[in-house]
Amino acid sequence: MSSFPGQLRFRVDLDELAHRLGPFCEAKYETRDVEVFDVHHMPGHAGFAYGFSVRLSRGTDSWFIRLPPPNVNWRGTADVLRQVEVLNALDGTDVPHCTVRWSGSDLEWFDRPYFVVPRLDGDVMRLGPGEWVEKLSEKQRFELGREVMSALAKIHKVDVEATPYLGDPVPFVEDVERWDRFYERAADPEMLARVPECRKRLLETLPIEAPVGIFHGDFQTSNLFCSDDGKLLAVIDWELTGIGATLNDVGWICTFSDRKAWGGEGAGRPVFLEPELLMDLYVEAYGDPLPDLNWFRALAAYKFAIITGFNLSLHRRGKRVDPTWEQTRLSMEPLIRRAIELLD
Repeated sequence: MSSFPGQLRFRVDLDELAHRLGPFCEAKYETRDVEVFDVHHMPGHAGFAYGFSVRLSRGTDSWFIRLPPPNVNWRGTADVLRQVEVLNALDGTDVPHCTVRWSGSDLEWFDRPYFVVPRLDGDVMRLGPGEWVEKLSEKQRFELGREVMSALAKIHKVDVEATPYLGDPVPFVEDVERWDRFYERAADPEMLARVPECRKRLLETLPIEAPVGIFHGDFQTSNLFCSDDGKLLAVIDWELTGIGATLNDVGWICTFSDRKAWGGEGAGRPVFLEPELLMDLYVEAYGDPLPDLNWFRALAAYKFAIITGFNLSLHRRGKRVDPTWEQTRLSMEPLIRRAIELLD
């Protein structure tokens, strides 16, 4: 389930992509002794991501390519070069990430910008009965949490001068007001009745002194890729990255770990670690003084309630069919209620 409004699900034809990958790999490997195979859609990723393998005389390499979907403007989440900018900025740091092997804005190979990274062995964090995270010991889970929040703190301290392509910082007030237009088009508006109250409280208590830097934009367990033994290998899926309030990332992962924020089946949702522990681990890793993190948790809950209402509207109108939003809708009221509680 794609969380954010406006993320696209158009896909590139796999036969055409395989046809184009052949000469691309010949050029990049500087040999005609290559065979491209196993070209496939990657799960999730809003339709932007594809896996493929290359057979060579010395063995096989496996790769992951990101492309904008066809017939869209290459802006926002469709601008894959924003991701390249951040991933390149992370080179030379100890933030676990996928190093870009090839990238380009030229249209020679795929008629659109692209980047390619190695395919890693492992899986994203999966929670719930029978999933691998649930099999970790309490100590292993804690140590993984420390790795995750340490990586996030290091991302937030990367020099923004290394990422000029990301543009100017997003103003704090815009972090609140940008959701107005989605709220106006949300389904089941009665479940968002307290949105105006919550919005007012958020604007009245803006944490003006909060740090500004590179943010991930969708920092949650499904975007954390780990080894089979529970070590963080890479923070993935940087479509929503930008410059702005870095602590929004902390609020986001904490909201997805906050049982009090969810309703329906989500009220019993499995969580990675409790939000208070995640915050403590982040503060420990960041080192410098920080404002009240509960404001950012409140903003995250506010945002996701509105996102749910908007995506529910798209689903019901057949614009982007995804029945999971019918279940998630039961958390719209609890999310807003939780946001207001955190602001008290």
